[in-house]
Order: sequence, then structure tokens, then C-alpha cells
Amino acid sequence: MFLAIPFPAIDPELIRIGPVAIRWYALAYIVGIVVGWQWMKRLVGLSPAVATKEQVDDFVTWAVLGVILGGRFGYVLFYNFADYLSAPWEIFAVWHGGMSFHGGAAGVILALLLYCRSQKISILGFGDRLCSIVPVGLLFGRIANFINGELWGRVTDVPWAMVFPTGGPEPRHPSQLYQAAMEGLILLVILQTLIRIPSIRARFGFVSGAFLAGYGIARIIGEFFRQPDAQLGFLFGGVTMGQLLSVPMVLVGLFFMLRAKPAPAGKASSEQPA
Repeated sequence: MFLAIPFPAIDPELIRIGPVAIRWYALAYIVGIVVGWQWMKRLVGLSPAVATKEQVDDFVTWAVLGVILGGRFGYVLFYNFADYLSAPWEIFAVWHGGMSFHGGAAGVILALLLYCRSQKISILGFGDRLCSIVPVGLLFGRIANFINGELWGRVTDVPWAMVFPTGGPEPRHPSQLYQAAMEGLILLVILQTLIRIPSIRARFGFVSGAFLAGYGIARIIGEFFRQPDAQLGFLFGGVTMGQLLSVPMVLVGLFFMLRAKPAPAGKASSEQPA
């Protein structure tokens, strides 16, 4: 028998008014988007300026659609394709849960490409500012995972192990908190440090690459403590789907960092509409 810290059973519903309930997970999305939105408005004007505050306001709708649609379809495709293939109408039942970060990232990247091209602004410059604040949402999201008692870790005997309500009687790693620290707090500090250095900020694509590589590394490490999704389990050689999807992120991120060069003087501003 292992000793374990009691799980702080917090009601997943923050508040309920009649049939309408606001859940911590939904609040995490809302707070992450609002905080990131306002933070990015401060960053786009830093030299070299890449966009206006009004353009950031307009992009928020694109980003939200990218996160929700990409996250949902990514989960369906990567994590539970067989079940949804037999009941495709369930794909749209987002209230039942099931979102993928990698799918959400792909959705936001597509939204970024389409929006920046339509506005004739620097994709990499705008992407750097965006990537530097993405860990805010990851931080809140992982904390919400912990409150919901979901996506718990593997069985362990560490002194801080917890017994999760849906994880059986064994004590487990509170891996949601590990991921909140690595993918959220630590990565946020690193990226914000980079984006505040003028010489790095001028190398369009470097911070985007640092985010992709940093998240990929953090996710690969975190997956060693997290229990794989039950419908997938471990893949070949004990690899998880989260690790498999993160390897290309690390490689692409390193490529972006290595190829990043300072933008020619005036290029960023000249790409903005008059």
C-alpha cells in the first residue's frame, strides 16, 4: 500500500444557473484567450513592429476558430478515429470533451497563414508574437485538466502521488501539474525572455521555432509521467501518441531557429496595409 495525497475534489462546474453551467475548463479557454489577446496587443508594436492592435483584435476570431475546430478534429483523427467513424455525429458533440493540442496548433497555424496573407503582414513576425503568449493558455488548460481529475499520470510511489476519482485506487503522478509547469509556466518565461531581446525579436521565426521545439520537448518529457489515452495505450516501443506527434514539432522548431535571420529594414512595416 502506498501513501497518497488526497485529491482536492473541486467541482468541475464553477457555477450553475438553471440549465446553464460554466465549467472550469471553459473558463480556462476564455481566460487564456482574453489574457493572450491583450498581451499580444502590447507585443506587436515592439520594434520591428509587425501589426497594429486593431489587426490583433481582428485575428482573435480566426484564432478561436482555429483552436476549437483544429483541436476537435485533431482529437478525432489522432486519438479516437475508429469510434467517431462509427458515430460521426458525435464529432460535433464538443460538450462531451475531447480536444487535441496538436490539432489546435495546426488550426491556429492555418488561421495565421490565411489572416496574415489577407492583411499582407509578416507571417513569421506575427507568429513570433503569437507563439510567445500561447503558453498562457496551456498553463490554464492543464490546471483545468487537474481540477477535472482527467488526463492523470501513471501509477507511482512518489510522496506527492494522488488517487484520482476516475483513475482507480492506485496513487498516480499529478502529471497535469507537471505539464502546466513545463508547457505553461517555464516555456512562457523562456519565450517572453526571448521576445524582449531586440536582436532575437528581429530574427523573424526564431521565437516561433523556440515555441515549437520547447513545447515538443516539454510534451515528450511530460508523456513519460502521463497515462496514455485508454483507447490508444502505448504505441511501438512504449511511445505514446503525444510523443509521436511532438517529434516533428521539435524538428521543425529547430529548423526555424537555425534559418531565422533579421528581417530587412522596413520590411515588416512595408507589409502592413496603409
